[in-house]
Parts: sequence; structure tokens; C-alpha cells
Amino acid sequence: MSQQSPSYAITVRLRYRDQPGLLGRITTAIGEAEGFIGAVDIVGVTDGQISRDITINASNVEHGQRIVAQLKKIDGIQVVNVSDRVFLMHLGGKIEVNSKTPIKTRDDLSMAYTPGVARVCMSIHDDPDSSFALTIRKNTVAVVSDGSAVLGLGNIGPRAAMPVMEGKAMLFKEFGGVDAFPICLDTQDTEEIIETVRRLAPTFGGINLEDISAPRCIEIEERLERELEIPVFHDDQHGTAIVVLAGLKNSLRLIGKEMSSVRVLINGSGAAGTAIAKLLMCSGVKNVIVCDSRGAINQQRTDIGDNPIKVWLAANTNREGVAGSLSQAIRGQDVFVGVSVADVLKVEDIDSMADDAVVFALANPDPEINPMLAENHARIIATGRSDFPNQINNVLCFPGLFRGVLDVRASAINNEMKLAAADAIADVIDPENLTDHYVIPSVFDRRVAGEVAKAVAEVALATGVARRKAKAAFQVV
Repeated sequence: MSQQSPSYAITVRLRYRDQPGLLGRITTAIGEAEGFIGAVDIVGVTDGQISRDITINASNVEHGQRIVAQLKKIDGIQVVNVSDRVFLMHLGGKIEVNSKTPIKTRDDLSMAYTPGVARVCMSIHDDPDSSFALTIRKNTVAVVSDGSAVLGLGNIGPRAAMPVMEGKAMLFKEFGGVDAFPICLDTQDTEEIIETVRRLAPTFGGINLEDISAPRCIEIEERLERELEIPVFHDDQHGTAIVVLAGLKNSLRLIGKEMSSVRVLINGSGAAGTAIAKLLMCSGVKNVIVCDSRGAINQQRTDIGDNPIKVWLAANTNREGVAGSLSQAIRGQDVFVGVSVADVLKVEDIDSMADDAVVFALANPDPEINPMLAENHARIIATGRSDFPNQINNVLCFPGLFRGVLDVRASAINNEMKLAAADAIADVIDPENLTDHYVIPSVFDRRVAGEVAKAVAEVALATGVARRKAKAAFQVV
């Protein structure tokens, strides 16, 4: 059975007579069903009947159902209710809009709305740039998706994508103090998406594209970058690349290898894999091979066609022309980065890599290789999961990055800013504190967003894309 997770947590309300031994039978039944008890709370006692809420982590939905079935078999126990805690968190949505200033008097109303607001409107009309100072635009990011590539769920559409975009907005606020709002578009037409975002842009200080399928996402981002006065950032590409680079920098510091000399194999030629390849090359990595489902991409491949991503990869990576399957191409490589599918990497593949191999198996929810299988074969292992060490999580990047971008009103996010963000994330961990299981900061390390914001803002100023100096000290609490 796979590992229990809060993602499949249930709360079971039980009612039974308050007799010695019954609670022990309950906990034993849960344990025998391989459930993990998170909390036991007394709801109340009435007429000798005790009601308890027991929170249980299961490994999947069916496992939770089996645990409940076992509880129902205990004599004298009534299962009153079963709640899925994940669904409870989502009832009514996870975010809301709050006013910054209360309206309690006529004076308040006249200043917040008519007639006072008219003067502010005309001020913006005369000086459009003042919209950044006088409206929510100063601190607001649009989280835009068409629902075509949501998590590992695929093309599930805009309505089903909303919970993910709401969650993204929560993370923006919690870790970066950025007001983000989910916008899920009922179209997957590239031109319609570009035009819709262009028309929405006056409301926001930045655009975060999310869960849009490749290769469309690349064209959408590039076109919007050219057409808008505000920064556009596709987090699935660049956020992933930035955090991967941060983890790799610390991994190489720990094992004593240089960026310029390591050989890196990336499995997955979609938007994320391509962005990782580009950023690693910007950071000094000279030897990068990218594999797709048919093996190493090179200029001799005749099945690439006119796929713009693979055409670029064939022309700019794999300088030695390595050919063959993943198992063949990985031989002698120092680093494996997987942004592909589960279980494509084998123990024998890792054994064929160079000494002190670094394996970033980032497919979610199931990585390219089970870390428990890989742990005695690779020196450093990272995944995208929170239940294993070294989690490569984009939340280490985008809240702080947009905090810095908004603070200096940057017009774009360039490669120098991305590299600065990666350095800032990596440098949160002092070199003497690096270990094989700690090459990337925790997502709950509150230093990260502030350091990323500061670094990004400074580089935005230095590279000429900032339109004002930041006044804040980049401290997120």
C-alpha cells in the first residue's frame, strides 16, 4: 500500500456508549486497516453516549472507504458521518475579497465611491501610470488558465481547473503578500487566450499563466510578453526551472562538481523540460541532453517534424549527438531531471550514471523512480512530493518573484532575474548546513520569499526593466 497522506484525509464522527475499551477497539481497527490517526476530538457527551471526531489519513479514496467499513463492523459503534477534509476545505471556494477600509459613515462612502472617486478616475485618465499607485493593480496578479494541462489530470477544462487556480492565489498571498485572482478561460484557442489576457491586463500588475498545454503555452507567453506593459510568467515552465536550478546548485556545491563540467539528462521535452534546459544552459551547464518518449533528441531524429520545441532542442542541446533510449542516453550522466511520467527510470539506469549521481524525479504524483528504490544508488534525490526530502516546489519561487517584480513595477521578467531568483533560493541554506537530504529550503521557510523578492528587484533595476525603486525591505511575514 502506498503512503498515507493528508490529501486523502477523512474525519469520521462516531457515537458510542462511554465504556472502557471501546476507544481502544476503534484505534486498533484503524491501525489494522493501515490508517494513520491524525487527531481524536470529543464533540460531546449526551445521555451516556460520547461523540468523537477521528481524523484519519488514508492512501487513496478506496482505502478510506475500507477503513470506514472496518469501523462499522465494531459492535456498539455508530458511524454518524464521514467527511472528506479536502472537500470541506474547498466548500464555497478557498479565497475571498475583503475591503481594506470600512465604510461606516456618509463621509466614508463619499470618498470610497461617488462623488470622491471621480477625482481619482480623472487623475488616472490624465496619468495612466498612476493606476499602479491608486488601484489594486499595484499588488495584483492574474492567475490565468484554460484548463488544458492541469496537474497530472490533463485537459479537464476551465471549471475543473478553478480549485487549482484558487490554491495558487492562496499561495501568492500567504507567502508573498500578493493579491492574486484566478481567471479560468472557456477557450483553448491560442489567439482568443492572447486577446482575452491582453484586454484584462489593465486590471493587473502581472500575469501568471498556469496549466496551459505545450507547445501553445510557449507561444502564448512569448506573444503576451511582447504585447503587454506588465510582466508575464508561465510558472509551469520557469518556476519549475528556477527551483530545479536552485536545487542543482546546492547539490553540486555539496558533492564538489562544477556547473560547467556536469552532464545533465532531462527526461521530458514539454514546456517544463525545455525551460529547464534553457535556464541550465544560461547558468553555465554545457552538456544537456533532453529525452522524449522515443529517446534522446538530436539533429538526426527524423520524427521531430515541425514541433517548435523539439526543433529548438535538437538544434541547441545534445552537442555530441547522443542517440538511443533513456537507458542508453543516461550512461555517464551526472544529473537526471525528470519532468515526465512515473516509473520510467530504473535502478540499473542510475547505476550507469557517473559517481555521486543527482536524481531529480519530479513527475507528480508518482515520480520517475520511487525514491526508496533509488536511495542506495544515487547520492542526492529530489522529488516534487512533500512526503520525501528535497521537495522541488514552485512555491519557493513565484510568490517572492512576483513580490519583487511588483515592488519595482518591472515590465518583464528576464533571464537575469530568473537566475537571481535561483541563487536566492539556493543561498537560503548556508553551505555548512547542506546535506544529501537538504539541498533545497522547505516551502515553509519564511526567509525564501523575501530573499527572492530582494534579489529579483535588484536585478530588475540593474537590467533596466524596473520602473521605480522599491520602498519596502522585502520582508514577508
